[in-house]
Amino acid sequence: MAVFEIVIALLLGGAILAAIARRVSLPYPALVAIAGAALALFPRVPALVLDPELALALFVAPVLLDSAFDASQRDLRKNWRTVAGLAIGAVVLTVVFVAVVAHALVPSLPWTAAIALGAIVRRRMPRPRRRSSNNYGRRIVFWSSSRAKASSTMPARC
Repeated sequence: MAVFEIVIALLLGGAILAAIARRVSLPYPALVAIAGAALALFPRVPALVLDPELALALFVAPVLLDSAFDASQRDLRKNWRTVAGLAIGAVVLTVVFVAVVAHALVPSLPWTAAIALGAIVRRRMPRPRRRSSNNYGRRIVFWSSSRAKASSTMPARC
């Protein structure tokens, strides 16, 4: 089977699983994950290698978008500190982790450049136009401040 037919079959299977999940009142992302893990155990299932961008656009983004629409505004208001703390923590942790790994892999890389690299690296998540991306803005702040520091400490190229 070609990749297109397999992707269509997976999307159809996901729609069927979503209908089943609604009927038995289970969260369908969990049901889809369980079905995917069970499908991986069958020996004759064809191996499929998808481009990560395609997999993100076809499978992950719709699940996240639907979950965002189903999220309770009351619960978000009640837990705004936790949500904001996790969002900011995720940005800082990503920047620090990428900077440490980049500096470990390339010891001659200055820390400021490694932090700039950590600020640039991000997951490509489709964002609705009506929402502002605070995480993206925080990464830009990290990137611009580390870029300014790096340009002041790195020698000019000839």
